[in-house]
Amino acid sequence: MSLIKLQGVSKAYKRGQVQVKALNNIDLTIENQEFVSIMGPSGSGKSTLLNILGCLDQPTSGTYELLGKRVEKINDWKLSDIRNEYIGFVFQRFHLLSNLNALENVELPLIYRGVWGKERRKKAKEALEAVGLGERIHHLPSQLSGGEQQRVAIARALVGNPSIILADEPTGALDSKSGENIMSIFNRLNQELGITIVQVTHEEDIARYGHKIFRLLDGKIEKIEEVK
Repeated sequence: MSLIKLQGVSKAYKRGQVQVKALNNIDLTIENQEFVSIMGPSGSGKSTLLNILGCLDQPTSGTYELLGKRVEKINDWKLSDIRNEYIGFVFQRFHLLSNLNALENVELPLIYRGVWGKERRKKAKEALEAVGLGERIHHLPSQLSGGEQQRVAIARALVGNPSIILADEPTGALDSKSGENIMSIFNRLNQELGITIVQVTHEEDIARYGHKIFRLLDGKIEKIEEVK
Protein backbone atom coordinates (compact mmCIF):
# COMPACT_ATOMS: atom_id res chain seq x y z
CA MET A 1 0.00 0.00 0.00
CA SER A 2 1.35 3.41 -0.99
CA LEU A 3 1.54 6.06 1.72
CA ILE A 4 0.20 8.78 -0.58
CA LYS A 5 -1.70 8.33 -3.83
CA LEU A 6 -3.26 11.07 -5.95
CA GLN A 7 -5.28 10.22 -9.05
CA GLY A 8 -6.56 12.84 -11.47
CA VAL A 9 -6.24 15.62 -8.89
CA SER A 10 -7.06 19.13 -10.08
CA LYS A 11 -7.49 22.35 -8.12
CA ALA A 12 -9.18 25.47 -9.49
CA TYR A 13 -9.69 28.90 -7.94
CA LYS A 14 -11.97 31.72 -9.00
CA ARG A 15 -10.44 35.15 -9.47
CA GLY A 16 -13.33 37.41 -10.26
CA GLN A 17 -15.00 35.91 -13.31
CA VAL A 18 -11.94 33.89 -14.27
CA GLN A 19 -11.25 30.33 -13.16
CA VAL A 20 -7.56 29.59 -12.61
CA LYS A 21 -6.39 25.97 -12.57
CA ALA A 22 -3.54 25.61 -10.06
CA LEU A 23 -3.28 21.83 -10.53
CA ASN A 24 -4.31 19.93 -13.63
CA ASN A 25 -4.96 16.18 -13.49
CA ILE A 26 -2.11 15.19 -11.17
CA ASP A 27 -1.23 11.51 -10.69
CA LEU A 28 1.32 11.01 -7.92
CA THR A 29 2.43 8.17 -5.68
CA ILE A 30 4.76 8.38 -2.67
CA GLU A 31 5.81 5.22 -0.89
CA ASN A 32 6.42 4.80 2.82
CA GLN A 33 9.88 6.05 3.93
CA GLU A 34 10.58 7.90 0.68
CA PHE A 35 12.24 11.32 0.63
CA VAL A 36 10.90 13.32 -2.30
CA SER A 37 11.32 16.88 -3.54
CA ILE A 38 8.83 18.99 -5.49
CA MET A 39 10.29 21.62 -7.82
CA GLY A 40 8.97 24.07 -10.38
CA PRO A 41 8.88 27.77 -11.30
CA SER A 42 6.71 30.26 -9.43
CA GLY A 43 3.04 29.57 -10.16
CA SER A 44 3.61 25.94 -11.16
CA GLY A 45 1.40 24.61 -8.36
CA LYS A 46 4.02 23.50 -5.81
CA SER A 47 2.45 25.10 -2.74
CA THR A 48 -1.07 24.09 -3.79
CA LEU A 49 0.08 20.49 -4.14
CA LEU A 50 1.78 20.56 -0.73
CA ASN A 51 -1.37 22.03 0.86
CA ILE A 52 -3.46 19.19 -0.56
CA LEU A 53 -0.94 16.56 0.55
CA GLY A 54 -1.04 18.11 4.04
CA CYS A 55 -4.86 18.11 4.18
CA LEU A 56 -4.81 21.91 4.45
CA ASP A 57 -6.82 22.16 1.23
CA GLN A 58 -8.97 19.81 -0.83
CA PRO A 59 -8.91 19.15 -4.57
CA THR A 60 -11.63 20.37 -6.90
CA SER A 61 -11.64 16.92 -8.51
CA GLY A 62 -9.75 13.65 -8.31
CA THR A 63 -8.97 11.31 -5.41
CA TYR A 64 -6.45 11.41 -2.56
CA GLU A 65 -5.60 8.30 -0.57
CA LEU A 66 -3.51 8.76 2.58
CA LEU A 67 -2.44 5.52 4.31
CA GLY A 68 -5.07 3.72 2.25
CA LYS A 69 -7.94 6.04 3.25
CA ARG A 70 -9.78 8.42 0.95
CA VAL A 71 -9.47 11.93 2.39
CA GLU A 72 -10.38 14.31 -0.44
CA LYS A 73 -13.97 14.87 0.69
CA ILE A 74 -13.95 14.48 4.45
CA ASN A 75 -14.92 17.36 6.76
CA ASP A 76 -12.61 19.90 8.40
CA TRP A 77 -12.76 18.26 11.84
CA LYS A 78 -11.57 14.92 10.50
CA LEU A 79 -8.92 16.61 8.36
CA SER A 80 -7.64 18.34 11.50
CA ASP A 81 -7.42 14.98 13.28
CA ILE A 82 -5.49 13.48 10.35
CA ARG A 83 -3.02 16.38 10.32
CA ASN A 84 -2.48 16.12 14.06
CA GLU A 85 -1.97 12.36 14.03
CA TYR A 86 0.02 11.69 10.87
CA ILE A 87 1.62 14.88 9.52
CA GLY A 88 4.32 17.27 10.73
CA PHE A 89 4.84 20.63 9.01
CA VAL A 90 8.03 22.67 8.55
CA PHE A 91 7.82 26.13 6.96
CA GLN A 92 10.32 28.54 5.46
CA ARG A 93 9.70 31.23 8.09
CA PHE A 94 9.66 28.83 11.08
CA HIS A 95 6.31 30.10 12.51
CA LEU A 96 7.53 29.98 16.10
CA LEU A 97 5.68 31.94 18.77
CA SER A 98 8.03 34.71 19.87
CA ASN A 99 6.86 34.77 23.50
CA LEU A 100 7.43 31.01 24.02
CA ASN A 101 10.80 29.35 24.47
CA ALA A 102 11.97 26.41 22.35
CA LEU A 103 10.51 23.80 24.69
CA GLU A 104 7.13 25.54 24.86
CA ASN A 105 6.97 25.93 21.06
CA VAL A 106 7.63 22.22 20.59
CA GLU A 107 5.01 21.30 23.19
CA LEU A 108 2.19 23.01 21.26
CA PRO A 109 1.09 20.05 19.05
CA LEU A 110 0.93 17.86 22.14
CA ILE A 111 -1.34 20.32 23.91
CA TYR A 112 -3.83 19.88 21.04
CA ARG A 113 -3.56 16.10 21.54
CA GLY A 114 -4.35 16.44 25.23
CA VAL A 115 -0.97 15.16 26.43
CA TRP A 116 -0.43 16.05 30.10
CA GLY A 117 2.26 18.47 31.27
CA LYS A 118 5.03 16.17 32.55
CA GLU A 119 4.79 13.73 29.63
CA ARG A 120 4.45 16.64 27.19
CA ARG A 121 7.63 18.32 28.43
CA LYS A 122 9.52 15.00 28.33
CA LYS A 123 8.56 14.38 24.68
CA ALA A 124 9.34 17.98 23.67
CA LYS A 125 12.77 17.80 25.32
CA GLU A 126 13.53 14.51 23.54
CA ALA A 127 12.52 16.03 20.19
CA LEU A 128 14.81 19.03 20.76
CA GLU A 129 17.65 16.72 21.75
CA ALA A 130 17.06 14.75 18.53
CA VAL A 131 17.82 17.90 16.48
CA GLY A 132 20.83 18.89 18.61
CA LEU A 133 19.20 21.59 20.75
CA GLY A 134 19.16 19.90 24.13
CA GLU A 135 21.13 22.80 25.63
CA ARG A 136 18.89 25.51 24.15
CA ILE A 137 15.45 24.43 25.30
CA HIS A 138 14.79 27.52 27.41
CA HIS A 139 15.87 30.05 24.75
CA LEU A 140 13.35 32.30 23.04
CA PRO A 141 13.31 32.40 19.21
CA SER A 142 14.99 35.84 19.33
CA GLN A 143 17.92 34.23 21.14
CA LEU A 144 18.42 31.57 18.45
CA SER A 145 20.00 31.72 15.00
CA GLY A 146 17.92 31.08 11.89
CA GLY A 147 19.25 27.53 11.64
CA GLU A 148 18.45 26.88 15.30
CA GLN A 149 14.94 28.26 14.88
CA GLN A 150 14.38 25.90 11.96
CA ARG A 151 15.61 23.01 14.10
CA VAL A 152 13.03 23.98 16.73
CA ALA A 153 10.41 23.91 13.96
CA ILE A 154 11.59 20.42 12.93
CA ALA A 155 11.40 19.26 16.57
CA ARG A 156 7.85 20.62 16.72
CA ALA A 157 6.99 18.63 13.58
CA LEU A 158 8.70 15.55 15.01
CA VAL A 159 7.24 15.57 18.51
CA GLY A 160 3.94 13.96 17.52
CA ASN A 161 5.71 10.98 15.91
CA PRO A 162 4.33 11.69 12.42
CA SER A 163 4.35 9.33 9.46
CA ILE A 164 5.11 12.25 7.13
CA ILE A 165 6.95 15.56 7.39
CA LEU A 166 5.94 18.16 4.79
CA ALA A 167 8.45 20.97 4.37
CA ASP A 168 7.81 24.17 2.39
CA GLU A 169 11.14 25.75 1.37
CA PRO A 170 12.77 24.57 4.62
CA THR A 171 16.15 26.12 3.76
CA GLY A 172 14.88 29.18 1.89
CA ALA A 173 15.57 31.62 4.75
CA LEU A 174 18.93 30.09 5.75
CA ASP A 175 22.57 30.45 4.74
CA SER A 176 24.12 27.52 2.90
CA LYS A 177 25.80 25.97 5.96
CA SER A 178 22.60 26.08 8.03
CA GLY A 179 20.71 24.65 5.06
CA GLU A 180 23.11 21.71 4.87
CA ASN A 181 22.61 21.07 8.59
CA ILE A 182 18.82 21.03 8.17
CA MET A 183 19.03 18.60 5.27
CA SER A 184 21.34 16.37 7.30
CA ILE A 185 18.65 16.23 9.99
CA PHE A 186 15.99 15.38 7.39
CA ASN A 187 18.19 12.59 6.02
CA ARG A 188 18.63 11.15 9.51
CA LEU A 189 14.91 11.32 10.28
CA ASN A 190 14.20 9.57 6.99
CA GLN A 191 16.89 6.89 7.21
CA GLU A 192 16.93 6.15 10.94
CA LEU A 193 13.31 6.78 11.95
CA GLY A 194 11.66 5.90 8.63
CA ILE A 195 9.74 9.18 8.39
CA THR A 196 8.57 10.04 4.88
CA ILE A 197 9.82 13.50 3.85
CA VAL A 198 8.14 15.64 1.18
CA GLN A 199 9.75 19.01 0.56
CA VAL A 200 9.07 21.89 -1.81
CA THR A 201 12.24 23.70 -2.83
CA HIS A 202 13.56 25.95 -5.58
CA GLU A 203 17.17 24.93 -4.91
CA GLU A 204 18.51 22.13 -7.11
CA ASP A 205 21.18 21.04 -4.63
CA ILE A 206 18.61 20.85 -1.82
CA ALA A 207 16.18 18.88 -4.03
CA ARG A 208 18.86 16.29 -4.67
CA TYR A 209 18.95 15.24 -1.03
CA GLY A 210 15.75 13.35 -1.80
CA HIS A 211 15.33 10.00 -3.58
CA LYS A 212 13.07 11.46 -6.24
CA ILE A 213 12.19 14.86 -7.74
CA PHE A 214 8.72 15.73 -9.04
CA ARG A 215 9.11 18.62 -11.50
CA LEU A 216 5.94 20.70 -11.97
CA LEU A 217 5.06 23.07 -14.79
CA ASP A 218 1.72 24.84 -15.26
CA GLY A 219 -0.02 22.65 -12.69
CA LYS A 220 1.15 19.36 -14.22
CA ILE A 221 3.91 16.92 -13.40
CA GLU A 222 6.31 17.45 -16.27
CA LYS A 223 8.90 14.92 -15.15
CA ILE A 224 9.69 12.48 -12.33
CA GLU A 225 13.43 12.16 -11.80
CA GLU A 226 15.17 9.48 -9.77
CA VAL A 227 18.13 10.91 -7.84
CA LYS A 228 21.33 8.90 -8.14
